[in-house]
Amino acid sequence: MTKALLVIDMQNEFFAGGKLPLWNTEKTLENVRKAIKKAKDKNILPILIMHVMPSNKAPFFIKGSEGVKIHQQILSDIPDAKIIEKNFADGFEATELENYLIKNGIQELIVCGMMTQNCVTHTAISKKAEKYKIKVLSDCCTTTDKLIHNLGIDAISTRVQLITLNDI
Repeated sequence: MTKALLVIDMQNEFFAGGKLPLWNTEKTLENVRKAIKKAKDKNILPILIMHVMPSNKAPFFIKGSEGVKIHQQILSDIPDAKIIEKNFADGFEATELENYLIKNGIQELIVCGMMTQNCVTHTAISKKAEKYKIKVLSDCCTTTDKLIHNLGIDAISTRVQLITLNDI
């Protein structure tokens, strides 16, 4: 197992009923679930990354709230996955992600989740991610709308490999 699937911020806050519902969430959820299944079939280590705000005065992602929780369908698909909490867009920044990847001998990261132009891109092009082969699942990400999603994907296309579900 030298590959990991990073599932970023698939949290209730971004779905209908949350404080910041995004565009295309149901299709993204469906695709991420397919990516998880493919990853399991290919012995790719799944890792869940969740954003938690450091203050209960934050507008969302408040620790202990319903909105901060990872979507139940994702948790059902990978109940034993490592969950990395982060306070910044970059999943490596001030988290245990790098140590966990090293401990597990990971060399390649397949990245997906929410929000394309923010947490997905910041994690994929993090300075600490440079030592890994990075692939972003462009059909397993979403954000506020289609235009911003496409801008985010285009912005990272010169730095990382873009793939789709068919490429896992």
